This record gives sequence, structure tokens and C-alpha cells, in this order.
Amino acid sequence: MVRSLSTAFPAIVSPSQLVPLWGVLRNVPGGGRLLGRLAGALAPYTGTIRPEVLSLEPGAVRVLMRDRRRVRNHLDSVHAIALMNLGEVATGMAVLSALPTGSRGIIRHLSMDYLKKARGPITAACACPLVTTTEKHDLEVRADLSNEAGELVARAHARWRVGP
Repeated sequence: MVRSLSTAFPAIVSPSQLVPLWGVLRNVPGGGRLLGRLAGALAPYTGTIRPEVLSLEPGAVRVLMRDRRRVRNHLDSVHAIALMNLGEVATGMAVLSALPTGSRGIIRHLSMDYLKKARGPITAACACPLVTTTEKHDLEVRADLSNEAGELVARAHARWRVGP
């Protein structure tokens, strides 16, 4: 499926096309879910949480994960790894949208602080500086994960290696 999506949607293979693609999809009913599904098709494990993009601009993103049985644990709250997956999606989209043409990124480190039980829909927000060089370097970012009441439930800390 990854090959067919890469062929059908070559724009999403290039990080520099992420924001323009969102510019089209945000006006389409279900466009945020579609962009999340496309991301999940390119990175299959990402798709397990069914991310939905709420907003995206260069270097900043908000991504929603709906609460459903498949992301819950035995304590009837959102599973720690589902939260970590959401943190990776948010930091990745923020970083990739901040890169200049011809650059790419790969995660090198990811850690989480779990602050309270997560229940209900969880929104991850991440912002990072725009990358102005194509030289290889590490970029540290964080994503705050909040519940529907706006309470911080977890924080992701990520280090992305970016470069050509």
C-alpha cells in the first residue's frame, strides 16, 4: 500500500509539500482525517491511532486522537504507547513542515512525561523553529498532549535529525 500511495500522492513524499497539501485538504470535509490516514499509510504504525490533523502551518501542528477501545489500556484510560505515538506524529509533522526543500528528518530520540490519566479525545500541539539550513543537525522539539478540558496529560520530548 505504501508504494501505491507514494505513486498516487507523490506530493506527500516530500516534506516541503506537507503544508501545501494541507492547504488543499483543510477545505475538504474530513480533510484532517484524510491527511492523518495518508501519514498512517506512509508510516503504518502511525495509522494505528487514526490521527486527525486539526491545523498545520510551517513549524506548527495540532493533531487529534479520538478515544476508542483500541487505544485504551486495562485501566480504562488511553494507553501510554498510544500517547507516545501521538507525540511522535505531532513532533514529526511540525518538524517536517519546517524543513526547506530537499531536506528530510528522522527521529533519533523520543521520551514522554505522563502527567495524568488520559481519557477522551487527546490533542497534541507542537511548534518548532523553521529550519533555514540543509546541513545535517539535530532539532529538539516537544509536544503537549491535552484532554478535552485543556488539561495537560502528557508531554513528548523528541530529537529529530534533519538534513539532506
